[in-house]
Amino acid sequence: MKWFKKLAIATTLAASIFTFQANAADAHSTSHQVKYGDTFWKLSAQYGVSIASIQKINGYKYSLFAGETIDIPHILTSYEKDLLARLVHAEAKGEPFAGKVAVATVVLNRVDSKLFPNSIHEVITERSAGGYYAFTPAANGTLKLPADNDARRAVEEALKFRGQGSGSIYFYNPRTAQSEWIKSRPVTVVIGNHTFAR
Repeated sequence: MKWFKKLAIATTLAASIFTFQANAADAHSTSHQVKYGDTFWKLSAQYGVSIASIQKINGYKYSLFAGETIDIPHILTSYEKDLLARLVHAEAKGEPFAGKVAVATVVLNRVDSKLFPNSIHEVITERSAGGYYAFTPAANGTLKLPADNDARRAVEEALKFRGQGSGSIYFYNPRTAQSEWIKSRPVTVVIGNHTFAR
């Protein structure tokens, strides 16, 4: 009878681990059954994720076949999109549209990087060991202000091309930046008043 009890415990434990892993995978992706006429571009627009990220999560698949099931990467919630748009609005107000897209891209690149937290909220509200916020609007309260249409459009644009570009994970205004360390990072692009770096 002891062996039966051990077997029941082991089976229950294995089922619990499997369920946890399945739920963890579900939190980061969703499944899509490919229909005739589906393309990566259509799926990108439908789900608001980049073509590259759909291909990457499916093992760099480049062809779709009707009837097959593929994974779609994590789709941002309305809260995450709004929070990101508010950050873009606060950080890049008055900057060119391309600069707003680049600011949103920095946050998305951080979410995708092993060096930073893996959610929009955690990246935006992250603090350094010294207690300083990574993004000024999280510290000074401007993050609470509503985003304008340009900031919202910039977020959508950044999502469409997520995973592409030069891999910027930092940006700063060289006229106001105090840190010598940030100025030592390899520059990827300069847009308006912001320098982007990795």
